[in-house]
Amino acid sequence: MKILIVEDEVKTGDYLRQGLTEAGFVVDLVRDGMDGMHLALGEPYDLVVLDVMLPNLDGWQVLQAIRRAGKDMPVIFLTARDAVGDRVNGFELGADDYLVKPFSFSELLARVRTLLRRGKTKEPDTLRAADLEMQLLKRRVTRSGKRIDLTTKEFALLELLLRREGEVLPRSLIASLVWDMNFDSDTNVIDVAVRRLRAKIDDDFTPKLIRTVRGMGYVLEVPETE
Repeated sequence: MKILIVEDEVKTGDYLRQGLTEAGFVVDLVRDGMDGMHLALGEPYDLVVLDVMLPNLDGWQVLQAIRRAGKDMPVIFLTARDAVGDRVNGFELGADDYLVKPFSFSELLARVRTLLRRGKTKEPDTLRAADLEMQLLKRRVTRSGKRIDLTTKEFALLELLLRREGEVLPRSLIASLVWDMNFDSDTNVIDVAVRRLRAKIDDDFTPKLIRTVRGMGYVLEVPETE
């Protein structure tokens, strides 16, 4: 699942990005209200963590733009503004939760998972292809009923492939969405990661689901039976 953090405090933003990434989420971080609004309106995020006091546009304005555009992803305000009036304003504008700084990361993570569990978005909780099943919130992957243990990056890579089943994904896109980096043709990090993932979910099973498309990238698809 993909989370947007809009936070101008450098240490807080980096701390949130690291913590949520380690918890298994794909995370984008911006430090400006205008940038946050553009990303929230243009990208398919599952949840937004939003500060109030931001450069250019404040958090109130960002949330208003999100709701006016018909976006219903959960939004959590994370702010030092602890007045009752601020909380009320946040909820009236359409926030789903309001957490005051200083905060406990474990509490924030619990609130994030609770909101995602409520099904505010229409994203499915389980992704499937043939006998491969991924339960997103439980972070559980099985094939033919057998549990498969994946690293955080392997899980994110498999989730991307499952969500885009049948679509050939270029290495540059995989690098951007899973590793948050620009693809360098001299590195084999993507190929190594796909090879390790394939060893876990394909080597001992039939049919084989992950396929290399020479010169283009990788695709996960269920082969047609003759």
